[in-house]
Amino acid sequence: MYFNDETIIYLDGAFVKAKDSSVNLYNQTMHYGNGVFEGIRSYNTPEGTKIFKAKEHYERLLFSADKMYIKMPLGVKELEDISYELLKRNNISDAYIRPLVYLGQNMSLTPTDEVHVVIMAWEWGKYLGDQLLRLMISSFQRPNPKSCFVEAKVVGHYTNSILATTEAKSKGYDEALLTDMNGNVAEGPGANFFYQKEGKLFTAPLGNILAGITRQTVLEIAAELGYEVVQEFFKPEALETADSAFFCGTAAEVIGIQSINEYQFPMEWEHSIGAEIQKKYKRRVAFNE
Repeated sequence: MYFNDETIIYLDGAFVKAKDSSVNLYNQTMHYGNGVFEGIRSYNTPEGTKIFKAKEHYERLLFSADKMYIKMPLGVKELEDISYELLKRNNISDAYIRPLVYLGQNMSLTPTDEVHVVIMAWEWGKYLGDQLLRLMISSFQRPNPKSCFVEAKVVGHYTNSILATTEAKSKGYDEALLTDMNGNVAEGPGANFFYQKEGKLFTAPLGNILAGITRQTVLEIAAELGYEVVQEFFKPEALETADSAFFCGTAAEVIGIQSINEYQFPMEWEHSIGAEIQKKYKRRVAFNE
């Protein structure tokens, strides 16, 4: 699914075949989760292949590395250039790009000076599909921001996401919606969350959630369309009187939500603010608008 015998990846300064690459099994990232990554999309636009908000993604990668005391060997512009070259060598335009920064061998609990950078790309449809989603409020919470840097995209953080998604699917739902340590609605396992009520959008403020780049794009589009977005804490009970809701993220893009637990949103998706934003987002990434 992700690579074949001819797939090229970037690894530590060279473009090599994915099937020929290897890692040290004693690397700290594999054992303790101290690594950082990004999820980025590129699109085939009328102006050629364009990576959507590459600069913002790689700035966040460097931010995440800094928070985890990882010394990045590459800068933003270098990472952008490598990504475009990788797409060219694999002859793909509509792609998902995965930069991963992992550390060298170390069984102690401090970062290593040995830092590896790998960038992979593959053709990948929308992570959550195209159909409206059925969610459940997860029994798992997002990590307390005093326990880690929740705003950093760290490898180890995603065990929390795996648990929440697996729980939801085992109970017959499509995905989970997690709360924070205070019981306020936070976000999905891999996407930020918005809901609509009385012509306004509501979303959790930064602090307990990942500062999503697609989330920021949604805020920009909502402002362009003239919609008010309220960033505030709210309990799951607030969703029981909401009109509509959606997830957003690089992998998922913008995807509508049909229901949360047993509550079904009354507004037809196509009449919602989320659907309007979804259409404008598609045009933005496809036509570089």
